[in-house]
Amino acid sequence: MTTAQTTADPQQITAAPSRNIIFALALGAGSAVASIYYTQPVLNMIGTELGLGVGTTGLIPTVTQVGYALGILFLLPLGDRYDRRTLIVLKSVLLAAMLLTGSISPGLNTILFTSLLIGITATMAQDIVPAAAILSPKHLHGKTIGTVMTGLLIGILLSRTVSGVIAEYFGWRIVLQLAAVQILIIGFALWKILPPFQTHATMSYPKLLQSLAHLWTEHPSLRHAAIAQAFLAVAFSAFWSSLSLILHQRYGLGSDVAGAFGLLGAVGALMARYAGSLADRHGPARVTKLGSVILILSFAIMCMVPALSSVSAQLAILAIGTIGFDLGVQASLVSHQTIVYQIAPEARSRLNSVFFTVMFVGMASGSVLGTQLFASGGYLSVMAVGILAGIISLSIRMIADRKAAQS
Repeated sequence: MTTAQTTADPQQITAAPSRNIIFALALGAGSAVASIYYTQPVLNMIGTELGLGVGTTGLIPTVTQVGYALGILFLLPLGDRYDRRTLIVLKSVLLAAMLLTGSISPGLNTILFTSLLIGITATMAQDIVPAAAILSPKHLHGKTIGTVMTGLLIGILLSRTVSGVIAEYFGWRIVLQLAAVQILIIGFALWKILPPFQTHATMSYPKLLQSLAHLWTEHPSLRHAAIAQAFLAVAFSAFWSSLSLILHQRYGLGSDVAGAFGLLGAVGALMARYAGSLADRHGPARVTKLGSVILILSFAIMCMVPALSSVSAQLAILAIGTIGFDLGVQASLVSHQTIVYQIAPEARSRLNSVFFTVMFVGMASGSVLGTQLFASGGYLSVMAVGILAGIISLSIRMIADRKAAQS
């Protein structure tokens, strides 16, 4: 593990990072981002215990994702100014504290406040991803980012499975408590295994934030990537935030089944590593369009559910669609990140901040749309917003490619 013995400088990296480092980064990213999603499959359970309605319960994942977006916008740029390893470990301690606090929430106001702080501190995941890019040579960026993103995305999806199953037998509060212990262990491991990271920005914090606007206006490829991925995030979040409600109200199924759907989504997430390799060989722009098409087709297939008389057939179609649209979202995400990280290597944290802030605005919007549309318009309205969001994302990518060809 020679990489861990020196300061990481993106201009000097010529060899691939060790497997131990990549595994630690993938595990850390997945565990951190999972904290945002533990409540989604148990929303019905939380709502029942705290006496909340469907619309009010839907605010919990929304506030968490808003916190994540705020943390990305206001904290992530610090990675260009300070050692990323220090930032990662500090956030792991704070995230564990917020998870423990959230687990003893007595009512709506407390759980909303702690959910916001969980989202903010869970951005340690987005400090980890650019760290992986720095630790790998340029020709392996797609593969390395894809591998770490596989861990992150599996964390997102398996968090629902773990949360649903544990909550079914032990309650939702123990889920957050176990997650806090896990984050502390991983934070310590990352402190031990990661090298110090060289920094390139010396500007003050206000100027770091001001530079985000410059990056946004200066680089159209950043704008196209962020907005296109944001619309895919709308579709992704609309489905997952409403899934437990769909399964409970349509089929009478509990949080364990909602969580089990995360295993299906993980099948798609496992393809993220291969999407990165594909982007290295054939160009990431092509993979982003492919991902949008897969998502659109998956949501279209799930529109067949109400027309089927067999419950098992309906659930099978839901399962197929879940695998498909998760694959599309993850392939596009890895490819968009590959595009973004190639813009200005010395500003990766700020580029990441802009990209994921926009994306998680889409994610939060999808949470609101998913729960509210299901409450007012039913199942098909959730599927419709997924299809529409996918079409918009594909259109943005096609416009971006046409402009790039003309320039």
